[in-house]
Amino acid sequence: MKFLHNFLEKIRPAETSPMYTLHNAIETFLFVPGHTTHSGAHVRDAIDLKRTMFTVIIALLPALVFGMFNAGYQHYRWLSPDLAFWTMDNLMYGAMRIMPMIAVTYIAGLSIEIYFAYINKHAVNEGFLVSGMLIPLIMPIDIPLWMVAISTAFAVLFGKEVFGGTGMNVLNPALTARAFAFFAYPTYMSGDKVWIGDSADLAQKVDGFSGATALGQYATTGTTSYSAWDAFLGFIPGSIGETSAVAILIGAAYLIYSGVGSWKIMLSGALGALTMAFIFNSVSGSMDPGPMKEYMSIPPHFHLVFGSAAFALVFMATDPVSAAHTETGKWIYGFMIGILGILIRVFNPAYPEGWMLAILLMNTLAPLVDYYVVDSNIQKRLKRAKA
Repeated sequence: MKFLHNFLEKIRPAETSPMYTLHNAIETFLFVPGHTTHSGAHVRDAIDLKRTMFTVIIALLPALVFGMFNAGYQHYRWLSPDLAFWTMDNLMYGAMRIMPMIAVTYIAGLSIEIYFAYINKHAVNEGFLVSGMLIPLIMPIDIPLWMVAISTAFAVLFGKEVFGGTGMNVLNPALTARAFAFFAYPTYMSGDKVWIGDSADLAQKVDGFSGATALGQYATTGTTSYSAWDAFLGFIPGSIGETSAVAILIGAAYLIYSGVGSWKIMLSGALGALTMAFIFNSVSGSMDPGPMKEYMSIPPHFHLVFGSAAFALVFMATDPVSAAHTETGKWIYGFMIGILGILIRVFNPAYPEGWMLAILLMNTLAPLVDYYVVDSNIQKRLKRAKA
């Protein structure tokens, strides 16, 4: 890699050049930055922002690769129901659909970040490395690329830069992009319909067709054609990275092992979801027959394996910037996300993926949670001091 480092040194533009910011972004992406802190208190550590972001990307790889296989499988199984899952045809088809979304996300997001870094005279932060991967994974696979680009631009501009950039944002940028797409293009982001394959009849001249999600089926028929085991493994239609709980749990284990992801938020979120689901189960028996009764009767563990619950609790709720930071606050923050996610899912069957709104709401309340946790600790210490 020395020859590459020498080449970058040779073509380094002047600091006043508009290309300097782009060159600096590429150099710091490939190599450890050469600058150090000159003043103020600081701690030297083996991990920096770039390594943290790469850790999350590595944790996302199982969900990404599985999503590619699943996209191809959902496409070809309508032509050949006996098709095997782990085939190169499935992988290649999925890659051809998903990689352009990832490319568009990075081009749109990094272009804006580089521009703001240039006009504000600071280095490009690596925070978008993760957001650029998360945004495609939580989008429907059939969403037009221009919608992905606009949603990404909105997330970077109004979810990050208006607050001061990486580390200053109040809302999760990836969820901000999904929220924008959901409210701006609702027909493409419906929560009860999902892409299940391309049309086999070319005479219809349509790009694809959709079907009810497992939770959407529950809302209309009181049952689902997908088993909990299929949902746990991921052999069901859904957003790209959200179908396989196994792949998500592999990423969760790596995040917890590396210390990047908070297991307290993950666990408390799951406990909150199960608690709310058990409460609904306990009161559903006394309700009149109808969609609400059927939704309340969904087994609690179904809520964790169907839809985006697992992905949201592992990769979205644990965002180190927008989540709670105190240890007690993490338990409260995660538990409330679980409660709100099930509440939105059950009381609005037309939009069963309530995790986006639940996390964004708790993002805004996380500073308040931390404030009261710290204030409570201060009051306890003052009482001990007086005693």
